[in-house]
Amino acid sequence: MSRPSISRLPLLAAVVIAALLALVPVVVKDSFTIQVLLLAIMFGALGASWNLVGGFLGRISFGHSVFVGIGGYTTLLLLHHLKITPLIGIPVGGLIAGAMAYLVGGPTLRLSGHYFAMATIALLQIGLILVTNWQWAGGAVGMEAPIASAPWMLLFRTKVPYYWIAVALALLTFVATHFLVHSKSGFYWRAINGDEAAARSLGVPAERYKMRAFVLSAVMTGVWGGFFAMYVGFIDPDSMFNLTFSVQIVLVAILGGVGTLSGPWLGAALLIPLSEGTRVLWGSSGKGLDLLVFGLAILLVTMFLPGGLVTLRRRRGAAGR
Repeated sequence: MSRPSISRLPLLAAVVIAALLALVPVVVKDSFTIQVLLLAIMFGALGASWNLVGGFLGRISFGHSVFVGIGGYTTLLLLHHLKITPLIGIPVGGLIAGAMAYLVGGPTLRLSGHYFAMATIALLQIGLILVTNWQWAGGAVGMEAPIASAPWMLLFRTKVPYYWIAVALALLTFVATHFLVHSKSGFYWRAINGDEAAARSLGVPAERYKMRAFVLSAVMTGVWGGFFAMYVGFIDPDSMFNLTFSVQIVLVAILGGVGTLSGPWLGAALLIPLSEGTRVLWGSSGKGLDLLVFGLAILLVTMFLPGGLVTLRRRRGAAGR
């Protein structure tokens, strides 16, 4: 009888944390702080979405920003050409990202290890080239959202409404990943990750469940891509179909702890404020001090916490015993 209550604890903790985060703009009026928190929340959610494939399934994707780009471009194209509200465009962008993952997942998911990683990078570069030469989507110049105050179009003059939307969307992302990981799909993903041949011999339909992880991860990533496009108000191929963006998504999960629910969020809570803070403090010096400190922090975490930040809790528990 105690197991259901234990399984609800992460959800309860997520609701409490989301409520506290939602109160931050009431106390903090600094727009830079709000922006850093929003980016940390967004990258935590992107890392959690990637974690379905990279952590639980064990297929490392370095091209996940292709789904960010699909979601972002779909949302702005529908808004710009058809005047369709992003309230519809964002979920549609997620569905199109999922459809693209389904189309390319067949051949790519047959690969593993560095071959799969290379295939996802190639997919990202193909997306970059196609959108750069797609004039209806603005080509290399990009697209921008209208400047207006229209809540039904998710157009706001300040960052605070976007921040609240990000908090709500992050809570939905955590709830979705929590239930997926604790469902039959999640158990199958871990079995495939552990030993795919053994899982197949026990009757696990590996191809179906690998595809499910890839598609669901793409859908959630595409939704966040649509939100990100509305938040920044301007997108272009280089900013959306960006390898560095993909690597940052992977980093937050690895630093926090791959294959765990809280890992990507912990990684983003460390990585994004550190990245933005060092950029503001030393980025203008021209000496690369921000990148040096940022890289050193990543190196220290990977050296002393190879399992990610989540292992701190385990070590503390072991020390307590």
